[in-house]
Amino acid sequence: MSLQSDIESVIKSVGLELYDSVIVNENGETIFRISVISPEFEDGKRKGVTLDTFVELTHLISPLLDVTSPVSGEYRLEVGGPGIERKLTSLDHFKKSIGENVSIVHGEKEKIRGKLTAVEGENLHIQNDETSATIPYSDVKKARTYFEW
Repeated sequence: MSLQSDIESVIKSVGLELYDSVIVNENGETIFRISVISPEFEDGKRKGVTLDTFVELTHLISPLLDVTSPVSGEYRLEVGGPGIERKLTSLDHFKKSIGENVSIVHGEKEKIRGKLTAVEGENLHIQNDETSATIPYSDVKKARTYFEW
C-alpha cells in the first residue's frame, strides 16, 4: 500500500473523506497539508468537521509519516478542512463540491459563476439566475468555489 492509501484508510476510519493532500512551502517552511471533509449532509450542506477530529487525525496520521515521510527533510503536518473558498484542481474536487457555488474560467477565457448542480462523466453542470451550462472538464482553465456573503 502507498502512503496516500494508508492516509485515506485512517481518514475513513473516523468517518471522513480525503479531499486533498499537498506539499507547500510557506515562509521558508515545508508543510504537508491534508484536507478532509465529511461525507454527510445536513440541511442540504456538507456537515462540518470539529477541531477535536482534526487533532485526532493528526495523532493517527503522524505515526504513518514517521515510517514513510512524504518529503525529505523537515516538514510540518497540518490536518484541516479545505476551506469554504478553495481551488478546484481535479474532477474529484468538482464531484465533492456539487451543490456549491463555483467560478470557472474555461475555453477562451470565458467565465461562468453559479451553482454546480451535477458532474456527469467529464461534464460539469452549472446553474445560475440567467442560464444553465454544461462545461467539459477538459475545457476548465481555472476554477474555485466561492461564498456569497
